[in-house]
Amino acid sequence: MTLTLYFARRFIRDFLLVAAAFCAVMLLIDSVEQLRRFGGSGIGLERILFMASLNLPGAIYTLLPLLILLATMSMFIGLARSSELVVARAAGRSALRMALVPATVAFLVGAIAVVALNPVVAATAKRYDALTDRILSGGTAAASIGSEGVWLRQGVTGAKMGQRQSVIHASSSNADATVLYDVTVMEFSLEQGPIRYLKASEAALETGAWRLREVKEWPLAETENPEAEAVIHADLTLPSDLTPARIRDSFGTPSEIAIWDLPDFIAALERAGFSSRRHVTWFQKELAQPLMLAAMALLAAAFSMRHVRRGRVGLMALLAFGTGVAALLLRNFSQALGENGLLPVLLAAWAPPLVALLVALTLLLYLEDG
Repeated sequence: MTLTLYFARRFIRDFLLVAAAFCAVMLLIDSVEQLRRFGGSGIGLERILFMASLNLPGAIYTLLPLLILLATMSMFIGLARSSELVVARAAGRSALRMALVPATVAFLVGAIAVVALNPVVAATAKRYDALTDRILSGGTAAASIGSEGVWLRQGVTGAKMGQRQSVIHASSSNADATVLYDVTVMEFSLEQGPIRYLKASEAALETGAWRLREVKEWPLAETENPEAEAVIHADLTLPSDLTPARIRDSFGTPSEIAIWDLPDFIAALERAGFSSRRHVTWFQKELAQPLMLAAMALLAAAFSMRHVRRGRVGLMALLAFGTGVAALLLRNFSQALGENGLLPVLLAAWAPPLVALLVALTLLLYLEDG
């Protein structure tokens, strides 16, 4: 038990050191990137550093498997150089049993990251996107989904109409929100306030406009009785700067939704008629994250537990890193297949960590206990 706790402390120490080094490097690199991107927008250095810090949790969360891999390699190479692994083996401790210590700690780190760090990453990513949209485009387009249906907001500027914003609500839509059903529109002018209220049975997004069918229009500007002046149209065009891509992006990527809120968000997507496959795949991949981190620790242990006197330490470290990167590429490829419906969601999310775990155990038993 004492030796197990000692290995666990060594692993945690190396993990914190590796994570701190990556935090410093990532903050520096992202600060330069933010300065390049927003340097001409008139924002100060303080805001640049703030936006870079918003990206830092997401970067560390994404690199977490590699951090576990490097921390495990650092731990076992250090133990091998000090001959502590030789002493542990002489005491009867098998390589598999020693490797399970960092793997168990990595599993716990993954569980804590999913439970605690994931919501932080979602909040900071959403805040960063909101600030970016405000700086670059003024934040004129947004979309949200709730139990009451689909909400869209758009802004349009024209020579004749001036600056206008519209809030669109629909009870349901097609899969990409380019066709809305049971639609209401409230149109505002920045100069005059509310201009008109529209109610339509259907709205289809075309290039530069919504095409509304079976529309009733209530004028709200400079009128005392909107109902008396209401007009019914068979078809009506509502100018719009929205595109299918902008609408899809406005709903937010799955990484911008805290894992605690994902089940409700997925249910809201399905009620509104959207495909939730991308979010379900992401949710299952997040649940499999602790297992993936444990597999990365075992992969690193399989290549880094050999004694330094046997040589080729650099080659084995390179093989460990390459194998870990290959496992991550397999996970990303499998996730893409799952999101596009080419693989079942559970298989796409859970197969890569299970494959990596089996490969790691095979290598460990063959190279160290074989």
